[in-house]
Amino acid sequence: MTLKNVSLFIISICLLMSCQNEVTVKSAQGAMGTVTADLYLNTLVEAYLYGYPLLLMNYTQQLSTNTIKPHPVIPRAPINQLGHYRKYPDHNSKAVVKPNVDTYYSIAWFDLSQGPQLLHMPATDRYYLLPFYDAFTNVFASPGTRTHGQQEVNLMIVGPDHQGDAVDGYELIQSPTYLAWMIARIETYDDNDGNTVVRRIQDHMDLRPLSAIKDTNYHAPLGQLNPTLTDMIPVQKMENLSISEYINELTSLLAKERTAPYDSAIIHKLSTIGIEPGRPFELPKDNFVLKQKLEAVPRIIHKRMRDRKSKGDTSLMINNWTMLTSKLGDYRDDYLMRSYVSFVGLGANLAQDAIYPFTTIDADGHPLDGAKEYFIHMESHELPPAKAFWSLTAYNEDDFLIENEVNKYAINSKDSLQYNADGSLDLIISASPPKGMNRNNWLPVSSYEGFSLTMRIYWPEERALDGEWMPPLVNAQ
Repeated sequence: MTLKNVSLFIISICLLMSCQNEVTVKSAQGAMGTVTADLYLNTLVEAYLYGYPLLLMNYTQQLSTNTIKPHPVIPRAPINQLGHYRKYPDHNSKAVVKPNVDTYYSIAWFDLSQGPQLLHMPATDRYYLLPFYDAFTNVFASPGTRTHGQQEVNLMIVGPDHQGDAVDGYELIQSPTYLAWMIARIETYDDNDGNTVVRRIQDHMDLRPLSAIKDTNYHAPLGQLNPTLTDMIPVQKMENLSISEYINELTSLLAKERTAPYDSAIIHKLSTIGIEPGRPFELPKDNFVLKQKLEAVPRIIHKRMRDRKSKGDTSLMINNWTMLTSKLGDYRDDYLMRSYVSFVGLGANLAQDAIYPFTTIDADGHPLDGAKEYFIHMESHELPPAKAFWSLTAYNEDDFLIENEVNKYAINSKDSLQYNADGSLDLIISASPPKGMNRNNWLPVSSYEGFSLTMRIYWPEERALDGEWMPPLVNAQ
């Protein structure tokens, strides 16, 4: 891995674990050799970070496609079929961390080993985007209002082995992996708007295999339901895997997927300790102390990620908000960034489509606490610079929406916000509604726990990407 922070991340774990001595490893050809315990642990941590989004995508896909037919109100559907959110997510939504409540989702998981798939998006004056993610969470295409305007869009989605052009009337979208994920987001004003205007847009979307292009009576096949997956929470499933289970899941998935050319160095390095596609993996048996330390790797890595999120990464912080505007959605060999973004919020868009400043601390650096009241003031020129719209959402310590009596989870620029006479805007974040202020300017939280704030800026202006604009301070009252 080339990122300096990866080396520092790994060194901190090695120092914590006091690695030493040597480990016997076996090559794929059966030859025996030795590596230092430090190098072994270093490489295993790199394997964990490299594989994190691949495993999380796989578990999310298992949950989201675990159904006989598309669910009527949440975006679960069999593979290669569309599932639609027919309502906003709420505090019970646990399929993905940090769900947004600004748009209705329409989601499709693709198994492109089954052949090309055809997607139709009707013409609409609503802002929308259709980002496509490969199995490692890189965005490989992002059709939508920003790129295609308001016209209808017809896409032919193909796998990495496909050769040739798209059929007439379709734009070719080629995935670098066989597993792919599309998360359509359609601007939605409120539940009534979602149940009428947005529902009609969703109903006119169509996904079918190329083989059914002229089939006017096409009916999608039934899926399968596995009762053991119904209540799975992917991110918790990840954390509960032992290191042996994790690496064996990784080698199994790598045997089915394509890796990028820039992955060749890490793939070779992993092979030096016996981590290879399709090959069963065992922890070393000749160093009992090291084996115990290796088994602690998942716990320590998740603690590091939680600490980075809760305390903030000073290298990425502006006004105590963590703000990513480069590499988002296109990580290449920055595996630490890729795994961290997957942990924080799976399915991040390209920065050109949306950015997500988030914070867990106030202006004085103290953790956000639901027992306190917080105040945000933005002058008119400090409002989030969005060509589409912006929002502010609160999440609990597990990164899910916060239960509250009024079932309100976000403040949105589309709301009837109360602006001051000079065009500035004041927002309140608290467990109890503020007195003397428009409730549209209030974001409820729970008084019993800490929380985080995520701002979403859809189709950001250039000054949001180049660092000219800064997110507002969150002041404790």
